[in-house]
Amino acid sequence: MNIFLLNDIIVFLFIEIILVVLMLISEFSVIKILRKWDFGVTTSLQYSLEKRNYLVNTIIDFTIIGKIVLFIFFIKTLAELSHVVPGAMCIAGVVGANDYGEVLLLLKIFIVFMLAVWLIINRLDLKSKRFVYIKKKYLFFNFLLLLVLIELLAEVLYFSNIPLKVPVFCCSTIFKADALPFGLDRTTLALAFYAIFAVTIVVSYLKKIILSFLLNAIFLFSSYFAVTYFFSIYIYVLPNHQCPFCILQKEYFYIGYFIWISLFLGVFFGIAAYVVESIIKIKETTFFKYSILFNTIFTAICSYFVLIYYIKNGVFL
Repeated sequence: MNIFLLNDIIVFLFIEIILVVLMLISEFSVIKILRKWDFGVTTSLQYSLEKRNYLVNTIIDFTIIGKIVLFIFFIKTLAELSHVVPGAMCIAGVVGANDYGEVLLLLKIFIVFMLAVWLIINRLDLKSKRFVYIKKKYLFFNFLLLLVLIELLAEVLYFSNIPLKVPVFCCSTIFKADALPFGLDRTTLALAFYAIFAVTIVVSYLKKIILSFLLNAIFLFSSYFAVTYFFSIYIYVLPNHQCPFCILQKEYFYIGYFIWISLFLGVFFGIAAYVVESIIKIKETTFFKYSILFNTIFTAICSYFVLIYYIKNGVFL
């Protein structure tokens, strides 16, 4: 069996290549705008560049939104591959099938984050009426284009090296209790998670940009371990089933998508204020209320399963 002949892989790579081609086409106009843009003059060239700017913005916005949606389809594709790759019980086995899987997944998450930052900067640029951030946003776009090209190469390397005859490790082997950071046990991990969450909310409420950046990064790290080794066992109602990916399956009503998306949005808005300020030197503190909202939703969803289990059984797992 050739993995590139699977329907999900064909559709995924076809859409991916189309989006990359659109970004490459936009790059020609981006380079011209970066070289010749001057909003202070009223020449026909400047007028042409302004019209081209709106067209390029539309194409790039469409491409970026497409890339973000495609990331979810990528996760679905990995879930489908778990039925094909021997030994894989869920996405965990497919991601760990070769040396490129984890790197590709982390790269994709980072790219989605950066694409969302570009959308924010573009909105602020259009809102300014004089396009005061136009060169910075297009220089940032060049960085994104480079990342996307590296991502495409990583995708080809990853898919072409997925073994279809040799069994891979399943999630029960990959995620073990002894993998907890700093030698923590589950109870200490849960307490640390809630403590970090509380401090993160306070910092976001006070609109401390640098502290919000640092604490949300720590919250992301602690949340991954908390979901994997503490909250997931209450979702599965199995003390030995620890996996951050099985919660994406239909058997658990796709609750994993709500968990991970709410976490991503909460951390993104908590970090975005600092990233945007670093790029265009403007403070955008409206992000903090969204960070508080989505981080709270994430924590509430995770806590719900623990609370329900305790109410029903009177004990913790």
